[in-house]
Amino acid sequence: MINIKTETRATAAPEPVSSANAFSFLSRGWREVRDSADADLKLMKNRADSFKNLATSFDREIENFINSASAFSVPAIKSSPPAEIDFVKRLQPKISEIRRAYSSPDFSRKVLEKWSPRTRIRIDLSAIKNAIVADAEERDGGLGFRGWERVRRGRGLRLKEFWGEWKEESEEGQKEWEPIRALKTRLQRRSSSSDIFEGFKNSEFVEKVKSSLKAICREPQESKDVPPLDVPELLAYLVRQSGPFLDQLGFKTDICDKIVESLCSKRKNQLLLRSLSAGESSFLESDNTNDELDLRIASVLQSTGHCYEGGFWADSAKHNLSDGKRHVAIVTTASLPWMTGTAVNPLFRAAYLASYAKQNVTLLVPWLCKKDQEIVYPNSLTFSSPEEQEVYIRNWLEERVGFKADFKISFYPGKFSKSRRSIIPAGDTSQFIPSRDADIAILEEPEHLNWYHHGKRWTDKFNHVVGVVHTNYLEYIKREKNGALQAFFVKHINNWVARAYCHKVLRLSAATQDLPKSVICNVHGVNPKFLKIGEKLAEERELGQRAFSKGAYFLGKMVWAKGYRELIDLLSKHKNDLDGFNLDVFGNGEDAHEVQTAAKRLHLNLNFMKGRDHADDSLHGYKVFINPSVSDVLCTATAEALAMGKFVICADHPSNEFFSSFPNCLTYKTSDDFVAKVKEALANEPQPLTPEQRYNLSWEAATQRFMEYSDLDRVLNNKDDAQLSKSYGKLITRSVSMPTLSGMVDGGLAFAHYCLTGNELLRLCTGAIPGTRDYDKQHCRDLHLLPPQVENPIYGW
Repeated sequence: MINIKTETRATAAPEPVSSANAFSFLSRGWREVRDSADADLKLMKNRADSFKNLATSFDREIENFINSASAFSVPAIKSSPPAEIDFVKRLQPKISEIRRAYSSPDFSRKVLEKWSPRTRIRIDLSAIKNAIVADAEERDGGLGFRGWERVRRGRGLRLKEFWGEWKEESEEGQKEWEPIRALKTRLQRRSSSSDIFEGFKNSEFVEKVKSSLKAICREPQESKDVPPLDVPELLAYLVRQSGPFLDQLGFKTDICDKIVESLCSKRKNQLLLRSLSAGESSFLESDNTNDELDLRIASVLQSTGHCYEGGFWADSAKHNLSDGKRHVAIVTTASLPWMTGTAVNPLFRAAYLASYAKQNVTLLVPWLCKKDQEIVYPNSLTFSSPEEQEVYIRNWLEERVGFKADFKISFYPGKFSKSRRSIIPAGDTSQFIPSRDADIAILEEPEHLNWYHHGKRWTDKFNHVVGVVHTNYLEYIKREKNGALQAFFVKHINNWVARAYCHKVLRLSAATQDLPKSVICNVHGVNPKFLKIGEKLAEERELGQRAFSKGAYFLGKMVWAKGYRELIDLLSKHKNDLDGFNLDVFGNGEDAHEVQTAAKRLHLNLNFMKGRDHADDSLHGYKVFINPSVSDVLCTATAEALAMGKFVICADHPSNEFFSSFPNCLTYKTSDDFVAKVKEALANEPQPLTPEQRYNLSWEAATQRFMEYSDLDRVLNNKDDAQLSKSYGKLITRSVSMPTLSGMVDGGLAFAHYCLTGNELLRLCTGAIPGTRDYDKQHCRDLHLLPPQVENPIYGW
């Protein structure tokens, strides 16, 4: 409440501006302040009452909850009350105390006293009125402009004085609010410029900059603990990194390993003695000298703070996982309806890899112009557009796998080489995989794809590149004119492109060329249709029916290199031993006329028929499949015959090593042994396949083997293959990105290959198809591509 003491002054003459008018103006202003303060106080009181009601309601709900829990019981079960009920019961006295404390009348009064302004503002305004009246009496009449200025100055002075009096009075009765006092204190502390600069010096940003500069200028502490590399270690590392180059010069791997071991042995003994004397475990715990050397170099690099960011040839622009899924691109050298291994097996691989939810899959196959389609595809089958051929491929696949495969099919321009009997890519094949999908590449026949590759390096564009070797090209080339000389050059070219463009190479069998970075593993499976045929024939045999009513057969493309030469030689040599033996031969090919003529001239019991699908019903009744070929890497027809439960007679050759573990596979070493195996197969019945044997032939098992041996499982799961070891009481990692001489050599080989394949004359001298450095106009029309001059413009001066 505001108390205002007033006094009146009787005057006879009226004044233009009286003291009563001025005082009434001030009274109205303070009345408004009082009303506003009363409204605020009522609002605060209502809020305090609301909080009290809420506490009462909460306490009532807790009591109801406890009463209902105690009333609920099951007579048949005697157990202690739940822990939650006990906790609430223990909490009840505390809640009751809180309710009593906050619902008491003193609580509201204390809240109002603590958080509200003073309820009574005692300001005596009589002095203000006396000052105004005194100034008015000086003029005995109306006030002029100067009089009002004096009144204003006098009123301002008096208000300051009385404001100070009210402030002192309020400080006596009530302490200043703690947050306000803290804010004022901080403002006073930062008022000066020196304090502000001092705060900037102590900020987090400045501390980080200071620590970074100290880390750069300071010598690493670890470098004092880890001894530097000595000359023998450097020489050992140089020899080990030069292993592929020394291998090309004829030095065996065992010799290089012995040199490295001898150079590291002295240093190893010194470090071992030092660690034992200090009572520490040495990091030289492995028996593998190469791993020990890697860990030793990694420890030195870690102690110096060195970070390798790529070499001279490296391209750091790699795929970024923006969508969270990995992308696998499978690039092959053939496509359906050409029934060859490089057309069928990559198609199945794409289907089964796409069945995993971890990655998206794209199959990149060659597109042939109409004139090449008429030569390559059987039965004069042609396609007018890539979309039409894609429909044919998907329908063929779904009929055999039994599910709809979710992967993308793309096409790149290709041309058929009659002399090489294969499709050669035209232009840069890697450009047909968008950069956003350039993550993992699987190159089916990497040497074939890269013989004349003139474009971006695969290992620069993709994070992981795996090559799968399908064909033993050296065996085919040796059969040609000047074959030995050609095979010599092709062998080194294959080594060249495999090193330059692949991170890992998988060889289906030991029959292939021993390429750098390669391992041997059969990563191919059998069409599920053949496994179903085998199960059906096994059921018929269990019911007592005769499953195999025919004798022996051979199926394959009719060219001399596919085993026809070996077959005719064996049958002609043992014509008398195999008297009455008839063999049905199915196949088409360029050498069909010559093969049939040779068989007739030697009077062999061979019945030649047109080629057909191995799953055709007419072939189910044959009991024995004969395949004398030694040029195959891994014969698909052999795997299919085993899946159908037939006998297979094949040569004891590295290409048949995977099949030799099956009981129905009969291998021979000599021609006499061949005759014995034929008679054995015709006289006996094949054994049914076990579930484990059927699984080993399936594409599910082949895909698992591929994921393991190609390191694709590790790459997809983002597993780091760095090795850990303890050195001087610390854990260190072997860096997978250390600069290596091998990596620099591979980059140099890729650059040299790019320069050489860019010369049209050199391409023609090595057997390339003219005009395959870039795709032609027909490919532009078929695939809706821009001309190569627009895609890769060449600017002249």
